[in-house]
Amino acid sequence: MPQFMDFHDDLKLPAEAIAEITADTRDKRADEFGVRQVELYHNDEGKVYCLLEAPDEEAVRKHHAALGVDCGAVHRVDGIA
Repeated sequence: MPQFMDFHDDLKLPAEAIAEITADTRDKRADEFGVRQVELYHNDEGKVYCLLEAPDEEAVRKHHAALGVDCGAVHRVDGIA
């Protein structure tokens, strides 16, 4: 499955949201668009990077829209593993 990364410049995630994302990631749970969180990088300043598995960029955008989160640039990425 292709992987995509996106960035949010000002998305302060509450602890409850991080816990939910962590559980979904650990359980390899995908949403209705086939998007699965692989990793989430964040800090207290609201800088957030999402690494997602998804069928395509449009699915990533639908995933964010369903969460009510703006989604700017989405980049398909490859890892070394």
